[in-house]
Amino acid sequence: MGNFKEDIARAEALIFDVDGVMTDGGIIPLPDGDFMRKYNAKDGYAIAYAVRVGCKIGIITGGRGRSLRHRLDMLGLTKIYMDCMDKIAALNDFCTEQGVSPGRVVYMGDDIPDLECMRAVGIPVCPADAAAEVIEASRYVSEFAGGQGCVRDIIEQVLRAQGKWALDSRGVNGSKDAASR
Repeated sequence: MGNFKEDIARAEALIFDVDGVMTDGGIIPLPDGDFMRKYNAKDGYAIAYAVRVGCKIGIITGGRGRSLRHRLDMLGLTKIYMDCMDKIAALNDFCTEQGVSPGRVVYMGDDIPDLECMRAVGIPVCPADAAAEVIEASRYVSEFAGGQGCVRDIIEQVLRAQGKWALDSRGVNGSKDAASR
């Protein structure tokens, strides 16, 4: 484990929990068994942008529901472990399938179920409002709370360190032709 900025420049993948990381942790149960969650648009943009520039991104969450699946699909994510009660097995599966070393993985979690994965990766990070044990296990604590921009914060830092952030001032749906006009 070296310098944080040097380590994120060499990061090979990013993995995120959902409830408490991509959201503020609040859920509203719906009569059909699904759940309503509120997401941060800047977090969503950063995820979609990272996917577009070729980053390996995974989701490992105990959360479930059609609306959650729809949100993750909209962002272009394909490595999704939902309703996951064995997060370390999901982490190991992701690393094997993606051909990445756990030591080069950024994992953002916020609560006790994330600790095993956070201790298994080289770059554990968390939102500002994470559980005390998670903050203690993290190499970086975002200044932003869950659902309030912490995902954007770490993605932007990693991509800036790798020279991939805001390439040619193009966004997620931008084209080179549009950028040159």
